[in-house]
Amino acid sequence: MFKKIRWFVVLMLFLAGVINYVDRAAFSVAAPFITEEYGIDSIQLGFIFSSFSIGYALFNFVGGYLSDIYGPRKIFGASMTIWSIFCGLTIAAFNFVSLFIIRMLFGLGEGPLGSATNKTISNWVPAKQRARAVGISFSGNPLGGAIAGPIVGVIALYWHWKLSFIVLAVIGLVWTVFWMKLVTDKPSQHPKATQEEIAEMQEPTAAFTASNGGKAEKVSLSYFIKQPTILFTALAFFGFNYILYFFMTWFPSYLSMDKGLSIKEMSIASTIPWLVGFCGLLLSGVLSDYLYRKTNKLLFSRKIVLVSGLILSSICIAFAGLVQTPVSAVSLMACGIFFMYMTSTSYWSIISDNVKGDKVGGVTGFVHALANISGIIAPTVTGFIVQYTGHFTSAFLTAGALAIIGAVGVIFFVKPIAVKADA
Repeated sequence: MFKKIRWFVVLMLFLAGVINYVDRAAFSVAAPFITEEYGIDSIQLGFIFSSFSIGYALFNFVGGYLSDIYGPRKIFGASMTIWSIFCGLTIAAFNFVSLFIIRMLFGLGEGPLGSATNKTISNWVPAKQRARAVGISFSGNPLGGAIAGPIVGVIALYWHWKLSFIVLAVIGLVWTVFWMKLVTDKPSQHPKATQEEIAEMQEPTAAFTASNGGKAEKVSLSYFIKQPTILFTALAFFGFNYILYFFMTWFPSYLSMDKGLSIKEMSIASTIPWLVGFCGLLLSGVLSDYLYRKTNKLLFSRKIVLVSGLILSSICIAFAGLVQTPVSAVSLMACGIFFMYMTSTSYWSIISDNVKGDKVGGVTGFVHALANISGIIAPTVTGFIVQYTGHFTSAFLTAGALAIIGAVGVIFFVKPIAVKADA
């Protein structure tokens, strides 16, 4: 079925991304039921949304660091197991505090996901195909967000919202069994890997060796994470994630509270931006790799997609908060999410292209942790805005502004990393 096992590994990562975002978005879809059942207001709901990112950000770096030491296979398997268990335990919550704690522990379980995914791709996929592999792997995220609405909405309407979390937990645990049985950390460890793909992954990273005079010196993790290229990639990723968390946590409630949609209408409408985002993410990797082949400029091909996508996304998101009709709001949000996801592969590819292989997990985790602070800030800030202004306009404008700041940082500060022998 697969000429090269690397694409089976990418498929497994894609499925993990689907499960990840179904699990993550399920709470937002169920939020109207949860707030009614537990008597939770907008500020409390914002804190609960943010609690996920507290645990998530804490274990982004830890998960990446452990992936470098123990390999992404074990860390990914443990991560999926932990978050699936706490996804299921959502049904055991009984008030604001218990929901806050369970969601934080759920986020802790998901923390290693991004860095372990990037480490796996770095181990399995050569630079010329890496952005495409990242695009395919992470395209599972918006697809999962898209199907979360119908799955949770239907189960909640016809049975009970708690049942959906049990179903999702079981699916995650089943995936873990297949992952641990069928995937290895590197092609050289897999019995079905071809000699060609094993040889391809023994070649040094192009951008790293080019910036280092063709040599692959031993460089510390701390050297990489202090580089402006890494720090401003993290800043741009912060802008990306602010839009993502604002959309994922509050957009369903926005459609219900501000635009007056029913649960059924909201469940359907909220899937549209996710589906459009899925297309944007798939296009992202293909476009970036195409530009690389045409220009032979690796970093340029990543930056042009990242900057243009963030700027276009910010414009659409800002205007989405100013329109009056649900159709206009959903349409503009869909365009914003499309352009936002067009940038998704660039962050991971910039890291993989510029960082030595044995430090990719740690650097990815560091960038992911900094960027995911937005996941703590965005839901809480939005909750306060809604509670004290009675509308969402300022929340949309804030998300758009932060994306612009991230794009400007990439333009001026993201450059090839020059490595010194004593670094």
